[in-house]
Amino acid sequence: MATIAFIGLGNMGGPMASNLIKAGHAIVGFDLSAPAVEAAKARGIAISPSAKEAVAAADAVVTMLPSGKHVVAAATGAEGLFAAAKGGTLFIDSSTIDVASARAFHEAAKAAGHLSVDAPVSGGVGGAEAATLTFMVGGSDPAFAAARPLLEAMGKKIVHCGGAGAGQAAKICNNMILGISMIAVSEAFVLGEKLGLSHEALYEVASTSSGQCWSLTTYCPVPGPVPTSPANRGYQPGFAAALMLKDLRLSQEAAGTAGAATALGAAATALYTAFAEQGNEGKDFSGIVEWIRTRDET
Repeated sequence: MATIAFIGLGNMGGPMASNLIKAGHAIVGFDLSAPAVEAAKARGIAISPSAKEAVAAADAVVTMLPSGKHVVAAATGAEGLFAAAKGGTLFIDSSTIDVASARAFHEAAKAAGHLSVDAPVSGGVGGAEAATLTFMVGGSDPAFAAARPLLEAMGKKIVHCGGAGAGQAAKICNNMILGISMIAVSEAFVLGEKLGLSHEALYEVASTSSGQCWSLTTYCPVPGPVPTSPANRGYQPGFAAALMLKDLRLSQEAAGTAGAATALGAAATALYTAFAEQGNEGKDFSGIVEWIRTRDET
């Protein structure tokens, strides 16, 4: 059993920390959000008065924070988590952030004498609750070996993608595919409607043909064919449009830095920007189908 500090107890962090408790670990959590803290307490998570106090006696630290600047600011400096932790602590950053910040996180961890991995996740809130997340991990072989048992308590598939920042690179590429494919599936359903196809007929064909993809068979953007998709609950978010837009923007930042041509990624970013700017940031990202339908009608 390990003592683990969990920093960031929101919609994803709370259930992830809870699954570590179920695996027999002692968890001390911290979050700046009062509602997140109350929800964590209801899950049996002990709450520390500060992030520094949470990590002081921890064997491992998991961070789940909004952006790269938050991760670097929380971890580094004289008052940061690296300075507060005992020597040789394992740091697992499961935030989705830019590659440059992830690499800065690793460099600072190494300088402070700690092991570190960047380990962003895929699978959404449902995956976090069910401990079926996919972890895309970047870091050294020893750090990955140390992190793996903890990640396996929170996820179903653990992939070592390479060195520092490789986990973030994989997450960014994966979510660019997701954003593009959701737009493609949504456009196909809107076109099908105009051609007189029922949602069920198009789903039955595409889900067993060459159009099959996760955006269709797991997260179908129209009500009916996939009962568990957000389309059947008014597009209440499993994965909000604001988060999809964040990831798409990270993909375009990375593409610019790497000199990669991502025309469809750029187009998806532009479409999700327009969707979000019309007050849809809090809707599930699959709700873009309604916006596409409205655009076609004007």
